[in-house]
Order: sequence, then C-alpha cells, then structure tokens
Amino acid sequence: MAQFEDRSPETISILGEASIVADYALWPAAVAKDLCRNSPASTYVLITDTNLHDIYVPSFRDFFDSHRDKKATRQLLTYAVPPGEASKCRETKAEIEDWMLSQSCTRDTVLIALGGGVIGDMIGYVAATFMRGIRFVQVPTTLLAMVDSSIGGKTAIDTPMGKNLVGAFWQPRRIYIDLDFLETLPPREFFNGMSEVIKTAAIWDEAEFAFLEQQAAHIVECARSTAKNRLQPVKEAVKRIVVNAARVKADVVTRDEREGGLRNLLNFGHSIGHAIEAILAPQILHGEAVAIGMVKEAELARFVGVLRPHAVARLSKCIASFGLPTSLHDKQVVKLTAGKQCQVEEMLQKMSVDKKNDGEQKKVVLLSAIGKTHENKASAVDDGSIKLILSSSVRVTPGVPPNLQATVTPPGSKSISNRALIMAALGSGRCRLKNLLHSDDTEYMLSAITRLRGASFSWQDAGEVLEVQGRAGQLQASKDDLYIGNAGTASRFLATVVALCQPADGVKHTILTGNDRMKTRPIGPLVDALRSNGVDVEYLEQDKSLPLRIHAAGGFDGGLIELAATVSSQYVSSILMAAPYAKKPVTLRLVGGKPVSQPYIDMTISMMLSFGLVVTRSDVETNTYHIPQGVYRNPPEYMIESDASSATYPLAVAAITGMTCVVPNIGFQSLQGDARFAVDVLRPMGCLVEQDEVSTKVTGPPVGTLRGLPHVDMEPMTDAFLTASVLAAVAQGTTQITGIANQRVKECNRIKAMVDEISKFGVKCSELEDGIEIHGDSLTGMRSADAKIHCYDDHRVAMSLSVLAVASPGATIITQRECVGKTWPGWWDTLTQSFRVTLAGIDETPDHQRTPADGDAERSIFVIGMRGAGKTTVGQWMAALLGWEFSDLDQELEKRSGKSIIEMVSGSGQWEGFRQAELELLRDTMANQPLRHVFSCGGGVVETPQARDLLTAHCRRGGYVVLVHRSLDQIVDYLKQDESRPAYASDVREVYQRRKLWYEQCSNYVYFSPHSGSSGSAGEIPDDLELFMASMRGSSGHLDSMATKGKSSFFVSLTLPNLFKARELIPRVVDGADAVELRVDLLEDQSPEAVLEQVSILRSSARRPIIFTVRTQSQGGQFPDDAVGELQTLHRLALRVAVEYLDVEVTATDDTLQMVTDLRGHTQIIASHHDPLGNLAWKNASWIPFYNRALQYGNIIKLVGTARTLEDNYHLASFKSRMLASQEIPIIAINMGSMGKLSRILNGFLTPVTHPDLPFPAAPGQLSATEIRQGLTLLGQIDAQRFYLFGKPISQSKSPAIHNHLFRRMGLPHCYELRETDDVAQVEQVLQSAKFGGASVTIPLKRHVMSLVDELTPAAKIIGAINTIIPMAEADSSNRPRLLGDNTDWKGIVRTLRQSGASSHNNGACAMVVGSGGTTRAAVYALRSMGYCPIYIIARDPSKALELAAGFPSDYNIQVVATHSEFVNKKACPRVIINTIPGDTPIDSKVKEILLAALETTEKQPICRVLVEMAYKPRVTPVMELAGAAGGWRVIPGLEPLVSQGCYQFELWTGIIPSQDAAREAVGT
Repeated sequence: MAQFEDRSPETISILGEASIVADYALWPAAVAKDLCRNSPASTYVLITDTNLHDIYVPSFRDFFDSHRDKKATRQLLTYAVPPGEASKCRETKAEIEDWMLSQSCTRDTVLIALGGGVIGDMIGYVAATFMRGIRFVQVPTTLLAMVDSSIGGKTAIDTPMGKNLVGAFWQPRRIYIDLDFLETLPPREFFNGMSEVIKTAAIWDEAEFAFLEQQAAHIVECARSTAKNRLQPVKEAVKRIVVNAARVKADVVTRDEREGGLRNLLNFGHSIGHAIEAILAPQILHGEAVAIGMVKEAELARFVGVLRPHAVARLSKCIASFGLPTSLHDKQVVKLTAGKQCQVEEMLQKMSVDKKNDGEQKKVVLLSAIGKTHENKASAVDDGSIKLILSSSVRVTPGVPPNLQATVTPPGSKSISNRALIMAALGSGRCRLKNLLHSDDTEYMLSAITRLRGASFSWQDAGEVLEVQGRAGQLQASKDDLYIGNAGTASRFLATVVALCQPADGVKHTILTGNDRMKTRPIGPLVDALRSNGVDVEYLEQDKSLPLRIHAAGGFDGGLIELAATVSSQYVSSILMAAPYAKKPVTLRLVGGKPVSQPYIDMTISMMLSFGLVVTRSDVETNTYHIPQGVYRNPPEYMIESDASSATYPLAVAAITGMTCVVPNIGFQSLQGDARFAVDVLRPMGCLVEQDEVSTKVTGPPVGTLRGLPHVDMEPMTDAFLTASVLAAVAQGTTQITGIANQRVKECNRIKAMVDEISKFGVKCSELEDGIEIHGDSLTGMRSADAKIHCYDDHRVAMSLSVLAVASPGATIITQRECVGKTWPGWWDTLTQSFRVTLAGIDETPDHQRTPADGDAERSIFVIGMRGAGKTTVGQWMAALLGWEFSDLDQELEKRSGKSIIEMVSGSGQWEGFRQAELELLRDTMANQPLRHVFSCGGGVVETPQARDLLTAHCRRGGYVVLVHRSLDQIVDYLKQDESRPAYASDVREVYQRRKLWYEQCSNYVYFSPHSGSSGSAGEIPDDLELFMASMRGSSGHLDSMATKGKSSFFVSLTLPNLFKARELIPRVVDGADAVELRVDLLEDQSPEAVLEQVSILRSSARRPIIFTVRTQSQGGQFPDDAVGELQTLHRLALRVAVEYLDVEVTATDDTLQMVTDLRGHTQIIASHHDPLGNLAWKNASWIPFYNRALQYGNIIKLVGTARTLEDNYHLASFKSRMLASQEIPIIAINMGSMGKLSRILNGFLTPVTHPDLPFPAAPGQLSATEIRQGLTLLGQIDAQRFYLFGKPISQSKSPAIHNHLFRRMGLPHCYELRETDDVAQVEQVLQSAKFGGASVTIPLKRHVMSLVDELTPAAKIIGAINTIIPMAEADSSNRPRLLGDNTDWKGIVRTLRQSGASSHNNGACAMVVGSGGTTRAAVYALRSMGYCPIYIIARDPSKALELAAGFPSDYNIQVVATHSEFVNKKACPRVIINTIPGDTPIDSKVKEILLAALETTEKQPICRVLVEMAYKPRVTPVMELAGAAGGWRVIPGLEPLVSQGCYQFELWTGIIPSQDAAREAVGT
C-alpha cells in the first residue's frame, strides 16, 4: 500500500495485504489520492444513501476532480439509495445494476461503497456480479461497518427468508476506516456498532473486554452528547477499540476466509440474533438483535455447563452499559416494535437456515469464559436446549435419579451484596468484593451508584471479583432517573443514599423509580423518617410508594430519628448505612412495636463494623441505636456469603426427593438468619441435617415421609417461608407458618400467591393474619397442577414452586421462567446439571399475572369546575352511565355540619373554616370511598393547596378528575339566579381566571358542555357525554370494530373554519362516515379555549368518534412548523378532552412524541407522515424510516404520498402489503393528487374523505365516501346484492323507499324489493340465493322465520321475534353464509323515545304498551332497557297479553291490565305509551277506556310524557287523536320509529351509519 502523506495511519493486514487503513481525517483527501494512485480506473462509481450523499459526496467530487488523471479516468458517477436495511434487497441491487449499465460502466470500473453495512454488503455483491466481478472499495461510515461488515469480503442481500442468504465472497481492494465519520453518527447507531465490538472482545480478548467495561460510562456519555466534537475526550479509546476489533476480524478472516470453522466464532450472538432480526427488523437494528443474541447464547452456554454464571452476568452488564438491549422484554425493544412477539418456533425456524448448521443440526458459538470460546468453531446444540433458553415458560418433569448426591453453591447473598455495594461506594479506598451476586437487583444498584458518581467499578480475575473505588460519600444528583425495576432492596437502600447527594451541573434532585409492581410497594415509613430529618422528598404518583423526587441537600440533619420498623427491616438498614454521613451523629429509635426481621438489622450492623464503623445499641432504650459520624474504611477484600434464602431451594430438593445435597459455604456462622432453615425447619420435618461453621448437608427422608410442622414462627427468616410451604404441601399433617406478614408487600403478595398456586396441586391452603396454613397429605393427596403455575414476576415464588414440581405426579408448567434472574439466574441450569431434572421450554404469550388489580377502572371520579358549570348534572349523568353512586360534596358537607354553606361562611370560621371542612371531607371521601363513586366538588375546592395536592395525587394514581366547564356567559346567567350558595366576592370572570390554572393542574380530563339550560336539570344523558366517557375510560372499542369491520371504513375531514356556524351542516357531512376529523389548523381561532369549544360542538353534532389533527405546513397543512410549544398545548388539550384519535406527525420533536405517549390515556394515536412534495417513493425503502418511527408511537400508521403515475398506487399497495405482513398495526396508506385517487379507493381502512357540502377537500385528490364505494363497485370489490321485505300485506310499505334511497346516497349498487308472502318455504328459498344481502321481516312472519336463521341476538331471543336477517361473514359447512336474526324494532323505539325527550335511565317510572303482537314484544324490551318498571300492557284479548308477558323474565314486572277499574286502582301514571295495534282499525272499547284513563293521568311535577305510534298509516291514527285531545303528551307518528329501525337495519347490513334525516327525506317526513 502506498504511504499516506504527513501521517502514519494504522494499517491492518488481511489475506496477506495491508489493505485496511484506519485513522482520523481520511475523507475525502487521503481516500481520493490513494484511490487514484493505487486503484486506477476509467470510471469510478460512488454509491451511498440519501442521508449521506449531500454531506460527504460534494467535497469528495471536488477533490477527486482536481486530482484525477484526466487522461486515464473518464468520470466519477454517484448514486444514492434510500437508507436502511429495507434497501438491501434484490430490487435495489437490480436498480443499481441497470443504472450502471445505462451509464456504460465496464469491467474497468471501481465501485466505492460509502455508508454502513447495508451499503457495503449490497454494493460488494453488485461488484461481485457486475460483469462477472469488478473492483470495489469500502468506506464504512458506521461503527458497525468499520469493525465488522466491511472486513472479510462477505457480501449479500436479504430475502424474505432471512438476512444475507444470497451473496458472494468478494474481497474489497481497500477499506478506509475514517474515524471522523463517528462524530456525526447518531447515538443509537454508535451503540449498534458497539455490539460487534463487545462480541469480538467476548470471544477473543478478555483484556480488551475489561477495557470496554472500564471505558463504557465515558464513551456512552460522549456518544450521547450534543456538543461539537463530542468524541474528542475519548478519541484514543475509540481508535483503540475500533482498530483492535478490526484487527481480530482480519486475523480470523485470514486464517479462515471461507468459513471452514474458525470464522464461525465471529458469529457469536448471531445465530439467535439473526433470528430475532429476521422477525423484528427493520425496527430493531442488527447490533441490537445481536446484543440480545449474545446474552441468550451465553445463557445457552451456561445451561449446557460450559460457562460460569458470573460470565453471563458480566457480559450482560457490559452490553447494557453501552445502551444496548439484553432481552426481548427491554422497554425500548417493545416500544420500537410495537410489542411484536418473537415466537420461539418461528425463531427456531429462522435459525434452521443458518449457514453454520450441519444439515438439521443447529450450531451455535458457545463461550467458555470472557475472551474464550468452548471450541474454535460453532458447537452443535440440540433444539430442546435452545427452546428452553428462548421460552418464557418451562415444563418441569418430576423426579431425580435414585441415590443422587449433589453439591450446590448458590450465588452470593442478595442482602449482603447490596449492603456491600453501598458501603464500599460510600467508603474511602479500594475494596475487592468476592462472590458478589450477579443479578438484576445488583445490576440496578451498580447502575444507580454509577449515575450518582458515587464510585468507580472494575471487574477483575476474569469477572470473579468486583473492585470498588469509593468516593467517601461524595455523591452528585443525577439528571437521569434511577430505574430499579422490581428491586425492593435497592429502592429502600437508595432512597436514603440519594439523600446524601449534592446538587451538580444544575441538577438539584434525583428521581427514584421502578416498574409497575415497585410503584405499589410501600416506602412510606422511610420517607416519613427522612422528611422529619430535613430531607425534601416528594411522591410523584401514589402516596407511600415510588416514584420519589428526592432533593439534593448533602445529607440529612442527623440527631434523633424515629422510624416505624414493623413493615420492613430494610428501612432500618437504609438509615443505618447512610447515618455516618449525616450532619450530626444519629440516634435511631425504632417505634411502633417489635421490628420485623431483626437478623437483617444485625447483619447490617455487623457489616458496618467490617467497614470500620461501630454502631452501638442502647442499653437503656429499647430498639435504639447510636451511629457516629464518619466515613467507611474499605477493607482490601470482602467475601460475600452465598445467599442463605436461595440455599433453601437445593436443600429442599434433597428433602422432597430423599437425596443428599451439600451447600459448602453456608453454615452456622452465617450473617443470614435464613441459614438456620435446615436446622429449624428441615430437621423437624424429618431430614438428616449436618451443619458446621461454613457448610450445610441435608439428606431427605424416604419419599413421602416428610412430617408437617404444627407451628413454626419464621419471622427470623421470612423469605424462606415459601420453601417451607412447598415442603409442607407434601408432608404429613397440617403446617402453620406465622411471623411472615411482611411477605405481603414483597415482589408480590407472596402469602396469597403461595395459597393460590399450591392449591393447583390439590393441596388445601389458607391465609392467616400473618402467615399461611397448609394441610399436607404426604404425596397421596397431591395431584398434577390443574393449571400452569404463575410466578407473579417473583423469583422466590418461581424457585420454590419448581421444588414442588419436582415431586408432582405429573409435569408442571411454570411461567415467567426468567424472573429467577433477580437472585439466581442459573437456577434452571442447576436443576438440570446438579439434580438431573428434565426441563423443556414452553413458548406462551405472556399472561397478565394475577396480582391484585390496581383498580384504576373502578377508582372514584371527582368532578371539579366553577359553580354553575353543570358539575352536579354531569356528575349524575356519569354515575348513571356507570351504575355508580353519586354524591354532591357541597350537599354532603351541609348534611354533616347541619348548616347551609351560606351559614358556614357567615359563622365564626367564615371562609377559612369552610375551606378546612371542605378539605377534610375531600380527604375522608378519597380514603373511605375510593371506588365506584362520582363526586361533584365545590367550585372553590381548588383554592386550598392541600386539596389541590389530593386531586393531583388522585390523577397520578390513575384516577379521573374531570373539569366540567361551559360558556362563562351561561355560568354568569345561572349564578344571577342561584341563591343557594354565597355570592362571589369579586366578578365571576376574575374568579375563573384566578382558578383556571388550578383547575387545569388538578384535573386530567375536561368536559365542555355544549348544552344550554339551567345547571342541575336532569334529563336524557347527551350522546356527547357518553362518547366522552367511553373514550376517557377506554370502553369505546371503536378501533377494534374498525379493524375487524370487514368493509371499508372512512372518516370525513372537516374543512370548516368555525363549527358553531356550521352546526346544522355537520350531521349531513358525517353521513355514512365512521369518524370525523377536526382539522384544527384550518380553524379561524386556534386558541385552546376556542378549540375546546369546537371539540364540544363537533362531538355533540356529529355523534361520531373524533380524529383531532393539527397538520403542519411542511406536511400540507396550515399550522406553523416552528410553533412547537403551541402544538404541544393543542395535543395536551386533545388528550384532556379524550378524543378517540389524535393524529401526531412523526416529524414532531421527540419531546412532543414522548409527551403524547405519556399522557395519551385511552386515546388512539395515529402516527402520520405526509409527503406533499413527492420526495419519497413507495417502490424503494425511502418510506421505511417514517414507518418505523410511526410504529414506535402509533396505534394506527398513516402514510400519505404523492402519485405522479398510476404505477405509484401499485407500489403503494405492495409496500402496504409487506408492512402488514410483518406487523399487525393498521395502516392508512394513500396517495395525494389526481393520479392517487385509486389508492384512496383501495385503502379500505379509515380512508379520509370529503363531502360535497364542505368548502373544499382537505387534500388534493380526496374523494367522498360515496365516490369511493362507486369506484369499488366498478373494480368488482362491491357486488350488487338484493335485499327484501318479507310479509303480507306489504304493498304500502315505506321500507323500499328508505333503503333504496340510502343505497343510492351511499354509492352502493344494491336493490331493496318487496317479496309479499306468508309462506316460510318461499322465504327460505330466497335466503339461499347467492345475491342475498339481507332482509326485513314483518307480520305474520316475525316469529315463524326464526327457525331459518343460524343464530339469534340476545335481544331477539328475549323478544321472541325477529324483523331483520343479516348474512354473517363466516360460512357453514356447505359454504352457505350463516344467518343472524335480530330485532331492530326495539332499537328504533329507544332512539325515538330518546330523541323525543324520554330518559334512558329511569328509576321506578312506569310505561304502557297497547297491543299483544310481535311489535308489542319489541316495545316491552325497549322500555325495560330504558329502566321503565313496571310495564303495563292493555290488549283486546288479555289472555294473549298474559301469554306474551309470561315469555319475559320476571324482573321485567309486566302487568296486564284488563279493565278500567283495575288500572285506576293501580294509581299509575305512565310516562311513555307505545301503541302497537294497527292504525287503520277502530280501537277496542275496553282498550280505549283504559287508554283514556292513562292519557288523562297527571303528575305533580311537569315532566316529558311521550306517546309513540308504531303504525304509520294513516298519518294520524285514532290513538294519536286521543293523546292530542288529552293534552300534555308529545305524540310521535309511526314514521319516526320506522325510520329509526330502518337506519339500524341499514347499518347492520352494510356497516354504514346513515343519517336519519336522509331516511326521512325518502318518506317525506
């Protein structure tokens, strides 16, 4: 290789040529010069991606043109492809080759691959095949490509079957590694490359691996920095790791270019990683998949017995320290992939096509230590072992070999490990910690201490020893949250340690948080103690639990600290360990009763002594300790005992199977109380126990002869109760375990968990107040588990129940296999290796563990807002909708005090006393009525800071606080008339402005009432409130119904500047649409207050789910691109009003997207991207980055391109098909422009549409729903169907007019016709027609045709008659569509009554029905659904009415009235009367007499009374005349219920919601 001028770059030899050059600042000058000098060619072709082209190509072209030999070199051509893995395909390769041929490229061409692995792999393959092979050079721009893919000559493209399956070996002539490219590499891509760096060190060089561990924090910090030249501080470290990784790769390739064996080692992590990548790409990057693969393959090596557990933990920690995932359950992986599952069988199938395999035998690279592999090639591994490692659950087959003897060394003690880490970090000097537990808990602790800059760590002795360099308590607040998962010990210890932090770099507090379970575990007593000692601690969500915001004050005050220690000894240990760093010596007094788990307190004090600090226990005060000020003096070395709690599991296996087990490092000198388990529990149960100072040996009695323990107090070793419980299950007699109350607040409620899970084996168990009782019956009373065993994400539950599974009569499935990683990651390995237990992986979709429900859906709702806003009315409506209790807190306060509010504020306490009483009532209500209530609060409740805290805390805990508001003018008008409350001291508007921010802070939802009328007037619950409540609580189900609809769905995009002025238009333009889009950017007033009112008007007028959209200018809208703050305000508003859908552009800032994700509640996110300029193409991968980003944040993905040719629509369809094949997230994918109309017709799912009455379409080429259906008909996607009305006589029916009008209006090709008959056989023949689309049924067939349908709706079953037949999507065995029978008469009646002012929620109000036919039955059902009770029936033939009544459930309380006197004696006053007798015949005299009496009854209070006529001929029937003459009745003619039920029929047949106004037009009403 030629020398580079003025520099000495690193050169690396590969295959005998020094062709790899690595240094800073090689591009463009050094590369161009070297190319011209050493790789002369007539044509150079530089291929890169569109992200890199404009940044790096122009400078290269300029330099190249000025230095090339113009006689020898004809041209430099450049070509850019879309970035991302999706471009690495046959199509892109062919596109490049065709372009090169069109440019007259010959064999004398040099290809320059400028980019990452995608470019390098694909362009290398182009070079290998173009003209049967041409020269090429690699210029890798990503870390991954620099250290891996650019080196070795492996070129390839991806196929649907997997990655890199089609390619060739083709060595590049040069590889230029310019490290300056890394300066602009995004952090995620940088860490993606670090995965391959870690891999190389893990298989080859332990010293290099240790260097990575040491440098991780610094490198990560620099890589994440946004500063210019961010990598400058780690410049030499980066160069070292890149060069060393490249050198290893080159060395291996030189020795084994064609993968004869040694080169397999470079595939460590790739066997499983490629399988993961094949399923989850492109959302997961190659390095991320390999990172997970390395952990899994290391676990596989540990499982088969060739790798020590600590090496797995060390590898996992190193990977995690570089921001890479270590599990498929990693939060970022779940987010990026929208939770897509990697099924084990699919992963095994992907692994089966791995190039390393030998036929069907899978081969995997197995580590034997960090820096060393088990073999110098991939090792054969059976599918069963791989499946177990990949599976979420495990099947345990019972039994161990006879006469087995095992020696088992459990991992280091979790309790001692965590304490040692704290003390060593707080201490001064170095300390070597031996046998430290490698687990999730300690990893969280190490990570937290690192973030607090409390110490530095390094692994030594091949990872067996952790050396800690303490900083003597000099901790700094962390800007990043300290996340500790479900690590309870870490949370308690760190809460006090964080209190020692000093502010740093402007950071004045630290947030300590965990997973969902951790957020319910108690920490209140510890926080109380810290607060009382000068530490400012805030609960951010639920009181007494994480997350906590702990302010940095450089330590707590010291002096006397009182602490309640009856819940957890960890509170005591937490303060003990940090106490030496208090501002004064500490006296710790434990109060509230006997401290729980005293041995753990003693352990802490003993360990503090080992670290140089003496704690003195008071001789005169009970449970009081004196801790001096000081600094821990780190011992040079500290040996951590094995975990005594974990040791109980192998000892229990011995006890339960009759074998012998030795635990060599737990004896009677142990610091741990659980070390006495063998002596205090196993020996009394019949085991032979031998225990000396440092070891324990247990031999179990003959199988089935364990003895139960009548009573054992396990308070000194509470964690071991789970092990004792499973032994008691197979022992003889009843065992009672007490002293374990604290186990209810561990990782789960362990007592309940053990009762529930042991019961599955047929063993009777029960909970005690502080323990558990198990009724053992030896093995004879035990059965195989009748269900899979849940572990509640609790390591001790999993391990203890696995012991029981070893003795079960049959195989047992245990879920959440990996949760044992908390304390013993290798437990399943131990079961197989030491005890020879047979295990098998079971792949199941993770279940929702049956932990106690958090009750969010049941939490009481608090309604706040100004007096006069309608809080009481809305609260009553909410309670009625939910079936909950309602309470007005102002009225409740008056009731409790015996005074009116006016009297209270006029008394001695005046307003201050009233506010205090109001606060106490709020506090009492929240504490004692936390579920299933709706409370309306006083308007001024937010005036009190403590009340505001209570309301905001309720929101944080997942409860609902709803701000009810309406027009201030309406509020003022109401208050002028209201004399029941004290008058405001100042103007109402001033009061509102003062409270406005408080209202917003204290509520998480807002309901703006568009309804006029006085506050407090009850009545029909408005549709808009029902929609609001359904969306707020997540019960809408609209998205699911759209996704499974099976027919096209649409939303109409409004382009109205002011909805208030267009209220009458809205119902017409949403006709036939499934949802309505509010284009906020098109509104004339976009202030939050105005938009709030617009949403309210829209929800009330459209009665459809709302899509809230703020389209920015760059995306084709009118909202300014740079108005980020205003955009976020509008998005927050959308979520607060609980819109069903929120459109969020994926080009929005990360902060915006994260805010929406965090606050979205049950709102569905439409993650969208629009390309109005047509810069993106569907046929290549240019849409993939936008799709991937949308996938992270969206429940729906919306991509809108621009079509210039008809083919663009076909490319779009192909793209959409591929994406839907890989992910189930629904996609809206369309093209704008006239040429894009076809894509709108074919989209299918929630297509945006316009309407002729709107001012203009929302986008170019937008069609109406009618036009789209017409287009689908022309394309053969909608077949013309025939619909019928069966019955006799029907010649005067209005149904054909209604339905044929609606078919035409909706653009459907169907026809509705009359089929007059009373013969069921004729009906059956029509139903079998291929073009049958649906039918209406009337007299006399409503009951007779029920035998012809396959299924009845619940309503039709009770009514006992059908009027609608609907073909269902699925067919029967003869391929005939299954038929569903329904009755829409009752729905039409309900809608008519509601629209006429009758309430849907009646308590004790009665109603009457006239008649006894099929429609009568529907009327009874409708009235009962609205709460009317009793329901009176009058009929010409009372016997028929009695027969009809007998067909309904007794709780309908149907009463048949036969005579006038009988009705009078009932003293009934019906609010609703429904007439179902024919309108063209005279009324029976007896019926008329009773009916007149009912019509003439009156109530004391004026109410809305409605008579509904079901007959529509004549237009005014005799019954209607009677009601009109009686007065006081709202009379509804028969065409109204006919139209209503007809609209329901139309919706059932077509899936389209029609406008009632359109149906009325058809019949002239």
